[in-house]
Amino acid sequence: MGNWIINNGLTAFIMVVWMGINIFLFVWFYFFYDLGDQFFYTRHLLGSALAWARAPAAVLNFNCLLILLPVCRNLLSLVRGSFVCCGRTMRKQLDKNISFHKLVAYMIGLMTAVHMIAHLLNVEWYNNSRQGDYDELSLALSNLEDTHNTTYLNPVRVTDLDPQQIPTHLVFTTIAGLTGVIITLALILIITSSMEVIRRSYFEVFWYTHHLFIIFFIGLVFHGAGRIVRSQTTTDPPHNFTLCKDRSAEWGLVPECPVPQFAGGFPQTWMWVIGPMILYLCERLLRFIRYMQTVRYRKIVMRPSKVLELQLEKNGFKMDVGQYVFLNCPAISQLEWHPFTMTSAPEEDFFSIHIRSAGDWTDKLISIMQQLPEGEQGPKMGVDGPFGTASEDIFHYEVAMLVGAGIGVTPFASILKSIWYKFKDSDPNLRTRKIYFYWLCRETHAFEWFADLLQVLEREMEERGMGDFLTYKLYLTQWDQSHATHVIVHSDKDKDVVTGLKQKTHYGRPAWDKEFEQVRKDNPTSVVGTFLCGPAVLATVLDKKCAKYSDVDPRKTKFYFNKENF
Repeated sequence: MGNWIINNGLTAFIMVVWMGINIFLFVWFYFFYDLGDQFFYTRHLLGSALAWARAPAAVLNFNCLLILLPVCRNLLSLVRGSFVCCGRTMRKQLDKNISFHKLVAYMIGLMTAVHMIAHLLNVEWYNNSRQGDYDELSLALSNLEDTHNTTYLNPVRVTDLDPQQIPTHLVFTTIAGLTGVIITLALILIITSSMEVIRRSYFEVFWYTHHLFIIFFIGLVFHGAGRIVRSQTTTDPPHNFTLCKDRSAEWGLVPECPVPQFAGGFPQTWMWVIGPMILYLCERLLRFIRYMQTVRYRKIVMRPSKVLELQLEKNGFKMDVGQYVFLNCPAISQLEWHPFTMTSAPEEDFFSIHIRSAGDWTDKLISIMQQLPEGEQGPKMGVDGPFGTASEDIFHYEVAMLVGAGIGVTPFASILKSIWYKFKDSDPNLRTRKIYFYWLCRETHAFEWFADLLQVLEREMEERGMGDFLTYKLYLTQWDQSHATHVIVHSDKDKDVVTGLKQKTHYGRPAWDKEFEQVRKDNPTSVVGTFLCGPAVLATVLDKKCAKYSDVDPRKTKFYFNKENF
């Protein structure tokens, strides 16, 4: 349990606080509407559905306040910079922004369903009260005249123009009803298009549909303006429902029972969401400003297996290791922005990106670059960023375990290059004294550029007498019989036949228990940062291993898990 707390304690605490606030808001507003005297007559028409509609609305307000904050990346980068002096555990929470964004979205979806179902029941019961299906008091409350928009309680009105108003008419003509339909449809499309299978196979569908959040928030701001839920207001003389509820025929005829008056509550949702909306607008404004800045192509290189390397230059651009940028190519799409980890080091006077063919957008970009004449500048490219990631903290650890899967090696290319420069410049501030690097890939041809980088590092470390600083293991997870035969035939070679490195390639997947046990044995008193850029399944495995092999004794080895999230 203590090992688990080291890696997940603060995250669990934040989740408990978040859930606690949700539960508090739900319970508080449920009883506010279920017990409040001002809602006595409203409850008589609607029953408990009133509280079941309003309590989720309060939870929705809170989560709609939160939903945009995790995707305000400039804000997160600013906060990350402010936490430099704070513990690594605090900074790690910022790397779980997308997970928290999804969790908040699930809560919004659940509360929207409860809120919508309760209000559909409310509309039906309002209509039944209007038709006189219940009791005399319900009919009397439904027949109250509409004087200066303060008297009536039942929004299902009977007028000369519409003597038989039906519930559907109320839903599709009132502000509350129409905006409710719009934001519910928008939310359904946003959530369904965010499923993993859609994002991976039809990213453009996910991208464009996700921007329905603009309609969702506009509808949300106006939703409460309909003031459909009404409460009793003070009259002079006062209307005491305890005394007058059974004397509806005498309302307005006797002094002690004046006609009760009602009013809709003041809209509050806009007060919850206006701040995050302004922050997000500032994010988009900053993205537009960066989009307008000139980006120059220093070099365009086509690597094997359709991997495109772009070396770019931009005035005033400063980066740190492992950071990423968003790219926009107007020649492909004016609206789409895609995240890519930078593979260059901060010490270089340019920034580079390796782009693997992985969808329509990347295929089109690679095609455009392949058709360019030699030495010609590429199409206009907008660059937003850089933005911070977990990998920025690599140099805060004495020992680091880097795990890259496939194209997930990109942030570690930046890190390893930066280490090379730091050794070259004899940087006295380099705290890291040992790096273990694990690279898992299905085939190596797509990443020959990375094998070349490892060869340079391997040679440089040996020349400096620091061959033990970097321990790396390469794992080929897929191979065929002919490939295996070729490896066996050349097994006596000094260098690996696949990568050309002295470290021979392993076949299959790492035995993580063995690897963690070895790292713990080699570093008995160290704090080890474990960094992953790869799939969620592997993240789950490594997270558990970090918890398993961490020791609660502060004098012994502790593993901290960090994962890249975009």
